[in-house]
This record gives sequence, C-alpha cells and structure tokens, in this order.
Amino acid sequence: MQKIFVQACHGEPTSHTPIWLNRQAGRYMPEYHQVKGQMPSLDFFKNPEKAATATLDAQRILGVDAAIMFADILPILEPMGMSLEYVPGEGPVFANPLRHEQDVAQLTCSSAEEATPYIEHTVKNILADLPGDIALIGFAGAPFTLASYAIEGKGSRNYVFVKKMMHQRPILWQQLMAKLVSQLTGYLQMQIDAGVDAIQLFDTWVGNLSTQDFQVFVAPYLAQLRNALNAQVPIIYFGTGNAHLLPEVKALGFDVLAFDWRTPLVSTWDQLGVTAVQGNLDPIVLCTDTDAIRSQSKWLLDQVAGRPGHIFNLGHGIIPETPVDNVKFLVDFVQSYSQGQRG
Repeated sequence: MQKIFVQACHGEPTSHTPIWLNRQAGRYMPEYHQVKGQMPSLDFFKNPEKAATATLDAQRILGVDAAIMFADILPILEPMGMSLEYVPGEGPVFANPLRHEQDVAQLTCSSAEEATPYIEHTVKNILADLPGDIALIGFAGAPFTLASYAIEGKGSRNYVFVKKMMHQRPILWQQLMAKLVSQLTGYLQMQIDAGVDAIQLFDTWVGNLSTQDFQVFVAPYLAQLRNALNAQVPIIYFGTGNAHLLPEVKALGFDVLAFDWRTPLVSTWDQLGVTAVQGNLDPIVLCTDTDAIRSQSKWLLDQVAGRPGHIFNLGHGIIPETPVDNVKFLVDFVQSYSQGQRG
C-alpha cells in the first residue's frame, strides 16, 4: 500500500501535501495524560504498551499522514551508564554529567537488544494497529545533541562545558562521539528492522555552533551514522536555529531536511537543491485562532505551490498550551487545501 509520507520523502508527486507534527503525541492532548497517569516519565517512555497507545491516539485523533514513535531522545544514554531523571518543572537532568576522561571511558556500548529492548516492542505494538496507509517514523537524538545533554547535565544556554571539551580536549570529544554513533546505529537499526518507514534525527541544539565547529566536530559523526544505516529507509535531519549550517548539512546526503520556523522554506529549498524538505509553520501559530492558522498555513502552501517533496510540519514541537481543536483544524486544512491545489 502506498504511503503518501514515504512518497514525499522520495520527492514523488502526492495527492495532497502529507502532514505530521513534531510532538503530536504530547502534553497538550488530554488522552496523553489519561495514558500516562501518574507514571514517571522515564517509565512511560520505556513502556511499550503505553508508548504505542500514545502514538496511535495522536495519529487517530489528528488524522495525520504519519505517526512518530512516542519516546524521548535521552533514555538511550541511561544503559550507557548515565543517571537520568525527569525533574518536574526542570526537565531531564543527569546526575553524573561527562566532564573528565574517566567519565567518557566508563560509558559502555551494548547491543540495542540488551540496552533498549522496549523500543522494538513499541514499534511492533504500533504497527499492529496503525492503518496500512499511514507511515511510522522512528527517531533518535543526533550525536551532538545527545553529547551536549550528557556533558552539560541538563539544558544549557551557552554550552560552556560542551565547547570546552571540543576545543580543549578534541580527542576526548572524538571518543565520546564514537561511542554515541555506535550506540545510535544499533538503536536505529533496531527500529528499522522492526518496521519503521523512516527515521528522524533531532539535532535541536546544533544551531549554537559555528559553521567551522560543525564541520570539524559534528559533520563527520553524522556522516558515519548515515553511512552505517545505508539508506535502508529515508532519514530526516531536523535542527533548530541552524540555517547557517544547512549547506554543510546538505552535503551529508540526508533524504529530507527539516527546517525550523525561522528558515525561509522555498528559497532555502531552491538554494540547497535537495529532493525533499519538511516544515515549517511556527508552532505558536497553533496557539492563536483558526483564521490565523488558515492564513499562515495557506501562505506556506501557496509558496510551495504543490511542488513534490514537501512534508508539512511545524518548525518545532507542539507546546503544552496548544488547543487540540486548533491542531485538528490545521491538519484538516492542509490536507484539503493542498489537494485542491493539485485539482
């Protein structure tokens, strides 16, 4: 059965512009809270039944053209030896951030079957009930963003410890990134073997780097990861605040480049000459009203003008304050309006 999302990843013509949304299964949705209950976040991510339910609920309620496996980017670091906790009001925190040679040396790599067995079960549970024409997207954090969390220990504004390691101890940085690429390769291969149709790499912190630092400290490891996966399924690369890095990202050969809301979609697409792009409505527009949502999404669709290879998404994730009805309106409008464009 043809999956319109996969067709768009390959730059093929589609009956309408496929749409899915970052964080479409999230805290803005009452059903999410019903499924999670009082379960701690880390336990929720690791529960294949509940994670599959959250994934399927979002796809069914919104009517999007792709589901994305409900998980988080950071639990992959826990079996490597990092102590992860999701602190209410603060977010994820590592009690043992990586600051010294022995910290990196003690990180252990193991098979995905041993480290994160719940991921395979989550994917299979989703596929058991996902409609056949709906794609399933797997995902992971990109090496730089995972390294940044691990080194800083939590969210950061200036990335002081990350950049100190890169510049003062480049060999240590190389050792860390090599371990992350190794663990990510198995983690993503498990998802591919379990049946996902595509992979999205989240590099949400990469925009804080200069072009030179990206070339030296990040691009080689993204290339290693991409090559290890060997084009088995389309790979989407998503960064934020990284418009200045996109020519370097393009050279890495990812199948789809996802743009944040600050990046001019069509002109950047033209400049890069890539096959497929994803994005890039400002997620805060969904907190306004249907007139504004219609206006902004229509403008974006009119700019693209039905060009093959466009996947409609937000330029970042849905925030918790977003009204569910506004999200439903966006999905319905994008699907119907873009179908009319092709008529």
